[in-house]
Amino acid sequence: MPLSATLAATMRAVAWFGQPYNVSVIDVPVPSIVEQTDAIVRITSSAICGSDLHFYHGFAGSPNVPWGLGHEAVGYVSEVGSAVSSLQVGDYVIIPDNAHDGHYGQQHPISFGTGRPGYGAEYARVPFADLSLIPIPFNNHTGNTTEELDYLMIADIFSTGWQALTYSGFQPGDTVAVFGAGPVGLMAAYSALLRGARRVYSVDQVPDRLALAVSIGAIPIQFNASDPVEQILDKEPNGVTRALDCVGFEAVNATGQREDGLVPRNLIDVAANQGGIAVAGVYFGGQNSTRGAPYAASIPAQVPLSISSLWGKALTVGSGIVLPLEHAQPLVDLVAAGRATPSFVVSSVIDIEQVPEYYRRYSDHLEHKVVIQFP
Repeated sequence: MPLSATLAATMRAVAWFGQPYNVSVIDVPVPSIVEQTDAIVRITSSAICGSDLHFYHGFAGSPNVPWGLGHEAVGYVSEVGSAVSSLQVGDYVIIPDNAHDGHYGQQHPISFGTGRPGYGAEYARVPFADLSLIPIPFNNHTGNTTEELDYLMIADIFSTGWQALTYSGFQPGDTVAVFGAGPVGLMAAYSALLRGARRVYSVDQVPDRLALAVSIGAIPIQFNASDPVEQILDKEPNGVTRALDCVGFEAVNATGQREDGLVPRNLIDVAANQGGIAVAGVYFGGQNSTRGAPYAASIPAQVPLSISSLWGKALTVGSGIVLPLEHAQPLVDLVAAGRATPSFVVSSVIDIEQVPEYYRRYSDHLEHKVVIQFP
């Protein structure tokens, strides 16, 4: 008998109803196999992501509410469809934030706007499971909570920070400026240090975030008092070799006001001639407000940049959605070997019923990374 046949009819899940600064925990149906390429995963740990705050703040969201939140998880396969060949019940896996869509070379986010529960739930249905799930080596699995959290970070933020650095053209010995010391920014700084950066600057306005950056060996740049570009150029007169935007469209200026295009302009200004810049932060705009995204129309489709400066410095530019499926294996190997411990960013581990409170704390910069654990 498939394990899921013994489950209760409903489970607890994090839901977005389109009301800014409010999320709910509700009962939803336990997912079941729909296509024979599906797998059902019993989630043991899930996480709240910075991109979830775009929904929480009302800038994004499906018009079809309620909408399940959460797109980073780790757990055990509890059921597989008859067409799944590389996985079996009991396998320990990472569910990445982007799943395969069944077509070679084409992938899409699994949990954004799909109408099914996200990964902030007790169970998840994963389509094209053979191509989507990332196995965790059992010979390295001890059941240690910290170890599980290390693997959980690969589902999104560690993969995103690592690949953003690659997008910039990084080489060992480079100097790096990372704008944003949220989870992705900290992972980008951590990745740069793991990969042999000469110096790494971490730019943010939140003291606790900068303290965490210092703890891994980055140089803090607090931008409330003075311009971060000027602070970095005082230390690197020719500019840094690589500069990364790990903030996205919700970037704020020194007064705490959102300023469109601020960080991309800073990247161009702080980068050295023939250097590289990368944009890992989420950017979308020009969308209509909907019931699920009441403030979407306030995000412009275009932001002003100096193409002449970009051209004059001969900068290379990399950006785009990061697909952990394509980049995860080296990170799994690093964690399994004990050479990387990305869970240092986790500030709280909570029960799902505490989620509304911890979304508020995360939004107020009182948390670095929040993990939901299930029995």
